[in-house]
Amino acid sequence: MSDTGYAILGAGIFATEAYLPALSSLQGITLKAVYSRSLSTAEAFSSSPLISSKPVVYHDGPDGAGGLDALLARSDISAVLVVLPIPLQPSVVLKALAAGKHVLSEKPIAKDVATGVATIKEYREKYAGKDLVWRVAENFEAEPAFRRVGKLVTDGRLGDITGFRAAAWNFVGKDSKYYKTPWRTVPEYQGGFLLDGGVHTVAAIRTMLPKTPIEHVSSFASLIKSHLLPHDTITVIARGTSTPNTQFQGTLDMTFGFPTKSHPESGYTIIGTKGWVRVTSENSIYTVKSHFLIKDGEDYEEADEVVQEEGRGVAVELKSFFGAITGTDDGLGLGDPKGALLDVAFIQAALESNGALVDLNALVGL
Repeated sequence: MSDTGYAILGAGIFATEAYLPALSSLQGITLKAVYSRSLSTAEAFSSSPLISSKPVVYHDGPDGAGGLDALLARSDISAVLVVLPIPLQPSVVLKALAAGKHVLSEKPIAKDVATGVATIKEYREKYAGKDLVWRVAENFEAEPAFRRVGKLVTDGRLGDITGFRAAAWNFVGKDSKYYKTPWRTVPEYQGGFLLDGGVHTVAAIRTMLPKTPIEHVSSFASLIKSHLLPHDTITVIARGTSTPNTQFQGTLDMTFGFPTKSHPESGYTIIGTKGWVRVTSENSIYTVKSHFLIKDGEDYEEADEVVQEEGRGVAVELKSFFGAITGTDDGLGLGDPKGALLDVAFIQAALESNGALVDLNALVGL
């Protein structure tokens, strides 16, 4: 069987630093083409020593080999990885699907819920029945540490879920390589870094609470650092249903405008009637600390366990995607656009709430 030919659309920081190392470890795939809006970015990407093939470079400038349309017309390319600025993603996803390509597009699914809903509806109506795969790449959803916690919850090890606590403290200075990306410096989408980076945190919570979805959100949003327009901080209270008779509440404190590079420990705590689990990370190593109630009362007893997982979400999601399009789906359920839409809905609700209760199911409407 010949290798699966694929193309990368977008050759920026994340494509270079996260995708290339992960893709280089996969067998049975060949990078046929690279597209970027600028020639210099595409050439720098395609010259990486991690690329063993000689991909054709396409761009929007003069002598751009016909640009994106020419790339999508190639019959030797069956899949595309879309790693473009947030506002461009949905239209490019649909364009690639219309060309008969399988698509893996980077999170977030869209700049807002309305655009995400419209993209999903068009995919369902026009392309899902043609056996074309579209997944949204959310590497936190694929991280083994978060999936480990999700299994503890699904297996009932923590009992009924009663709450969660999450904190994500981030310092983004003007010298940040991500801030210096022009489309992030002056974002044409809600929330700035809160949407771009914040959906990761929300996806982690969603992954750890697979059968206890968050249904309502109340929040306040603010701007602490003026260069991180339009908002850089949200403080959220969320509510969901654990069982037909049990609701849970949780909180999320998230900022990209922390005053110093040093900050309190970020992380997640999931609490149930039979125990709790805490997830933290440092230098791409996740630590999962679980505590289980064994006996209550006079003979009280509890047990704990500590497991560490290497951060490898990007590698997991890429391997899963290529497996899915070649008939070897791993069954992990990664990349469902509906899940990615719920992540955007959470952020949008948090930005717009101003203390009011927002129904996420009503906001999404799918």
